[in-house]
Amino acid sequence: MTNTELWVDQKDTRNTKLVHLVPVNLAEGEIRVKIDKFALTSNNVGYALGGSSLGFWSFYPADTGWGKVPVWGLADVVESRCESIQLGERLYGFFPMASHVVMEPGNITETAFEDVTLHRNNLPSLYNRYNRCQSEPEFLQSLENERCLLFPLFATSFVISDYLADNDFFNAKQIIIGSVSSKTGLGLARLLKDYANYQGKVVGLTSPSNHAFVEGLQSCDQLISYGDEAALDVGNTTVFVDMSGNGALTHKLHHLFTDNMLQSIQVGATHWEAVSGSRDLPGAKPQFFFAPSQVAKRDKDWGPGVFFQKAYSYGAQLASDMKSDITVEHVVGGEGVQAIWLALLDNQLAPNRGVMATVHE
Repeated sequence: MTNTELWVDQKDTRNTKLVHLVPVNLAEGEIRVKIDKFALTSNNVGYALGGSSLGFWSFYPADTGWGKVPVWGLADVVESRCESIQLGERLYGFFPMASHVVMEPGNITETAFEDVTLHRNNLPSLYNRYNRCQSEPEFLQSLENERCLLFPLFATSFVISDYLADNDFFNAKQIIIGSVSSKTGLGLARLLKDYANYQGKVVGLTSPSNHAFVEGLQSCDQLISYGDEAALDVGNTTVFVDMSGNGALTHKLHHLFTDNMLQSIQVGATHWEAVSGSRDLPGAKPQFFFAPSQVAKRDKDWGPGVFFQKAYSYGAQLASDMKSDITVEHVVGGEGVQAIWLALLDNQLAPNRGVMATVHE
């Protein structure tokens, strides 16, 4: 058995290589899992771009200068030296783009465990938790692709909506979502309208090619294509939530709204190559949104794990609601995964396209 991994150059994310490793022997308490499939979305581009500053390269270390981009996926236990984890168990969680990985389960319950491998001890617990799928209800087990493609993104949508609600939406009359066609953007728009009880206007920005798709979902009060920003009501106090990482767009909106830009939140990176400097912009200073910070706050407010359960529940509900809007395709083999990674970087995946990938043949 050979372990195949896809490594990404930390300084040039287009530069990748497939690495074939001889499996190491397991120590007492460890398990080896075979990663069956995982989702590839713009979220993963964000993980790579924030690999150093936000610690995403730390989950699965590689040789100096290289990184393993984390992904949300499903895996099966193929070897176990942990008494509580049995062969054949199916797991859901945060894996590398690889065929196999070794883990050390700790804090084990009937429904989940945490990977307590030494180098992960100081990383956010949100990403160290793995669900034991056999303990889950049948409806959840039937949404395998959706939970990989949509749950994490919609859970992030929930964290953002909770952050906004926790701050009284900064008293803004409208919330503008950049790259609303992204799955996190769609989830946030739906949450603001249906769950967060936001009384202001939800405005979406998207490309002309994605306009019809987003419009059909009816999740925004106003939908505007890039280039038509003059149609925005710049007299309204505004929160801008940017899923695109498009620095030119951020610059443009700040100069349109000036002091009416009450909050500027940078979340994703669907247009990561358009990122530019954001210093000395009028209005609120753009700030990068780090979901685990809000999760940690809610863990203190509500007790450990309560927020995660809520986010997971909303993610599941939204994924179930939008299941028919996403066409799932499967990419198999290391070279295929390399190709789809480049397509992600080039923003070539349509919003209704969901890619599940498998490194091993």
